[in-house]
Amino acid sequence: MFQYKCLNPISQTGLGLFGEEYKQTEELNDADAVLVRSAKMHDMELSDNLLAIARAGAGVNNIPLDKRAEEGIVVFNTPGA
Repeated sequence: MFQYKCLNPISQTGLGLFGEEYKQTEELNDADAVLVRSAKMHDMELSDNLLAIARAGAGVNNIPLDKRAEEGIVVFNTPGA
């Protein structure tokens, strides 16, 4: 089971594309991935279990890329999403 945490409201149209092996969690420390739109992540402490951060939209200015790269967390955006 792969767990994800949404930091901002994400459309059910997109979330509905996840299969049964994906589960939304309310606990950031339990998440394997974070989905974010505009939440500021510069001061956030993240779990060692986190594997990826997906920015829903263009740009990644709200995510500290250098820090996340040092932690081995993959960061990507989805322009046009």
